[in-house]
Amino acid sequence: MNNEIQTRTIANLGEKRLKALIKESIKESIGAEIIKLRAAFLPYVSEKEQKEIERLYKKPSRKVAKIYNLAR
Repeated sequence: MNNEIQTRTIANLGEKRLKALIKESIKESIGAEIIKLRAAFLPYVSEKEQKEIERLYKKPSRKVAKIYNLAR
């Protein structure tokens, strides 16, 4: 009887861990897709406009900027 309880407890822990891993994986996937969608809706900026922006506001620091590849 005691061995049966241990087996169920271990199986239950495995199931909880599996659910947590799946939940975390889905959150990461959805987050990555949301980033791609947000980037896709950014307005197009021509080179001329970008140079004007950089002249007025300086280039952003690469330390805080992230680059996402939208190509699949």
